[in-house]
Amino acid sequence: MKKSAPSYQTQELREFAEILRGRRTIELFLQTPVPEKLILEAIETAIWVPNHHVTEPWHFYLLGKETQERCLDLCWDIVASKKDEKAADFKRQRWSQKPGWLVVTCQRSEDELLQRENFAACSAAVHALMLYLWKAGVGSKWTTGPITRDSRFFGIAGIDESKEFVVGLIWYGYPKLTPVQSRKELSEVSTKRP
Repeated sequence: MKKSAPSYQTQELREFAEILRGRRTIELFLQTPVPEKLILEAIETAIWVPNHHVTEPWHFYLLGKETQERCLDLCWDIVASKKDEKAADFKRQRWSQKPGWLVVTCQRSEDELLQRENFAACSAAVHALMLYLWKAGVGSKWTTGPITRDSRFFGIAGIDESKEFVVGLIWYGYPKLTPVQSRKELSEVSTKRP
């Protein structure tokens, strides 16, 4: 019996597109804790993204309250040294409102091509994780600010800087406010060649 091609106008595809289009970077979170089990399920799902030669180059670090406090202190030091104490106090206060902290790293490689491929795989894993969380009602923000490149951060998070680099610090929680955004038209970002 010949199987027919599925229709691309299915409800499941429309719902999937809605998740992709609806996900937003969240800046303001409710202080309701997100179950750790949900975060672990999101990680377990995210690691199924494509990765060249199945290198699985990622690692996920869930930062608890004690580690978060040490990161807040480091954030304060970084901002105070670049700006002033008032700016550092403001940033520390803002960051202290981020309920969940997750660091995603990528294995370092001497091979430049492999390093690029691994970084792309880790980035895909971060996106998949964020989509999974979004579907579960949890918002997130992927940051790559100065703290993620500071050697002190590696020590605080227990990351071996000689073997891994940070792809992103992911803050997560239930959204307090979801921003509205738009994108360029399809004709502006796609080209068909004969």
